[in-house]
Amino acid sequence: MSQPARVLISRLTLTNFRNYASASLVTDARLVALTGDNGAGKTNLMEAVSLLTPGRGLRRAAFADIVRKSPPHLQGPDQETPAPDGWSVSALLDGDNGETRIGTGFSLDTASRRVRIDGAEARSADSLSEYLRVLWLVPSMDGLFTGSAGDRRRFLDRLVLAVDPGHGRRVADFDKAMRSRNRLLETGGEAAWLDAVEAQIASLGVAMAYARREAVTLLSSLITEHAGDDAFPEAALSLEGPFEALSASIPAADLEDAYGELLARGRPRDRAAGRTLEGPHRTDLAVTHVAKAMPAGLASTGEQKALLIGLVLAHAELTARVSGLTPILLLDEVAAHLDPSRRAALFSRLDMLGGQVFMTGTDRALFEALPENAARFAVSDGSVSSLD
Repeated sequence: MSQPARVLISRLTLTNFRNYASASLVTDARLVALTGDNGAGKTNLMEAVSLLTPGRGLRRAAFADIVRKSPPHLQGPDQETPAPDGWSVSALLDGDNGETRIGTGFSLDTASRRVRIDGAEARSADSLSEYLRVLWLVPSMDGLFTGSAGDRRRFLDRLVLAVDPGHGRRVADFDKAMRSRNRLLETGGEAAWLDAVEAQIASLGVAMAYARREAVTLLSSLITEHAGDDAFPEAALSLEGPFEALSASIPAADLEDAYGELLARGRPRDRAAGRTLEGPHRTDLAVTHVAKAMPAGLASTGEQKALLIGLVLAHAELTARVSGLTPILLLDEVAAHLDPSRRAALFSRLDMLGGQVFMTGTDRALFEALPENAARFAVSDGSVSSLD
């Protein structure tokens, strides 16, 4: 198997983004530590990187909410400095395939997102996946195993998206078709219209399900390769739900027709419920702590964190293998809750992955075990400075 092409961000530039009027981070390091007080803007930098991919980034924020707010003393009709019209993020990518400049931004006037690649307007944000893959682990994901099935489904779809860029469009189109069906049921739409939208739902739903299944199979195989890693215990993954049971009992060639028939038969029930009750939008990702043979949600807080980190690390490796590009990995406050031995194991594993990693923390001591060639930056309100 050929080695994935190395990709790193050598320059990151932000304009009117969150608490940054203007900022630039320059580095040639693969491991990058960002330290500073809470609220200084460390996660904002990570969010900026996450927006160099399709979607709404690691916070899933509305683009209009990301625009930097003018200082109070400059607000009002007579302000000296106009309020920002929007925000922008750009990066210079460097690596085995040469240099590429990518950027994205949002304008309040047009309420639209724009993407540029080497100065040329891109057709959509999906084009960014050809140059960069970004994965992340943030504190809000710590409750993944005990939270809602919807949270795990979104996590699952991000896993799939990194190895299958077309998955995001399928999910969006499926959700749109599902909303159309629900409206038709509510308003008493004609059977012919329902037949058409249900055929679309069935086609998209089956494609979604198979993409998820393929990603979980590949990821499970790779996790098994690292079995026995005491720092990050082995996790077993499976997909659960009525649709998964249906797909397991029907030949692949017949699944689309079977799902369409299920939707048609379920119209009275779904009309009464006000939503569609059957389909891959109800699928759940089940995770098991293999060594203890227990659901991840019943493991200790520390074990859940270790399982989640191991899962994200395996996904980063899978993304590199499938996409042919080393991904950018964003780890927000990941080291704070790890003991020194597990922290050292994390840094060693990250170094072996070969991709670029951005990590945040409030205490510089958390990153003492990083190799000498790592880069360290201090983040304070609206500014970034090198500590090297």
